[in-house]
Amino acid sequence: MKLFHKDVRFELKAVDDEGVLEGYASIFGGAPDAYGDVIAPGAFADTLTQHRRSGTAPLMLWGHNSSEPPIGNWTELAEDGKGLWVKGSIDLDDALGARVHRALKRKAMKGLSIGYETKASEDDAKRPGVRILTQVDLWEISPVNFPAQPRAAVDTVKSFTEADELPSLPDFESYLREAGFSKTQAAAIASKGLGPLLRSESGRDSDDEEDALKRSFLKSLKG
Repeated sequence: MKLFHKDVRFELKAVDDEGVLEGYASIFGGAPDAYGDVIAPGAFADTLTQHRRSGTAPLMLWGHNSSEPPIGNWTELAEDGKGLWVKGSIDLDDALGARVHRALKRKAMKGLSIGYETKASEDDAKRPGVRILTQVDLWEISPVNFPAQPRAAVDTVKSFTEADELPSLPDFESYLREAGFSKTQAAAIASKGLGPLLRSESGRDSDDEEDALKRSFLKSLKG
């Protein structure tokens, strides 16, 4: 399973003194995100049905941080013609939840971001490199300060460089798409830039020149 994040500007309808908030967690259509994806109407239908049947709901996290307990609960979720409408309640007895609530009240938040797994998709016939997501599993919805994709890209680069090893082509393509390149651009950059290094590394023991190229590549990711 690969979990993706998608952000929207916070279209907040209301947030009251008791911590109840409602608005849109995802908007259908529009411009492709950093992965080159667009969410289609109906994409959340199955996952919402599954949550209702099991008596569960997507988690309300802060900034996709699954290492911390949820800061509240999403109590109502529904698709309409615009997108995924949600309503929830922030735990004001939790210190972090109270801070998030205060930020929401003063409209200091950047937006909402959903954590999801793609279950079904199709290529956009009119926009090369763009994918239309027709079915997703919704895992969590987070208020965020900054967009999730650039932060995810930073985490990906850190994992490459700390391990001091070359990423796989699929992982590097995912990183490039998170950084804003289209699917076609990411594939071309990865195959022409990283591909030769991977082929030389797998074909024989690295010599000094290949080691230097590898170090240069990893250094370029660090910036």
